[in-house]
Amino acid sequence: MKKLFVGLFLCVASLFASNIEIKDAYARATPPGLPNSAAFMTISNPSSSDISLIDVKTTISNVAELHTHEMKNGMMKMYQVPKIEIKAHSKTILKPGGFHVMLLGLKKKPLTTDQKVNLTLIFSNNEKIEVSIPVKSVMGGMKMHKGMKMDHSNMKMDHK
Repeated sequence: MKKLFVGLFLCVASLFASNIEIKDAYARATPPGLPNSAAFMTISNPSSSDISLIDVKTTISNVAELHTHEMKNGMMKMYQVPKIEIKAHSKTILKPGGFHVMLLGLKKKPLTTDQKVNLTLIFSNNEKIEVSIPVKSVMGGMKMHKGMKMDHSNMKMDHK
């Protein structure tokens, strides 16, 4: 009876697995001296429940934070967010100018295209996904409109 219960539990648990999928992930290459980078990707959620990316761990930088951008008073502001939602049966794209993972205080500078970056993505459903992503040279980065300024005053570099 005990074996039957354990088997039934494992079958039911597998039905609720989210099967989160990570595609097109990369980290941005950096010029010498730049202490920060960012990572981008598409996160697909085929499950019937909404989930959120709630944390990222890495050894490539001192801190990894979830960020987004917002236009405010003609100035693009980047700021940390507590989570990035991925709706059920949907996908969320982390891209320049939108949601992304900030890699603050790079331990190996610069990040070059011959490297890979290891990230552990932590989700609200307690799932952890480890990915090894390439570093790509992204020419031009985020497009800036004439007269637009980038305000990084909200970025923190508190390393404890």
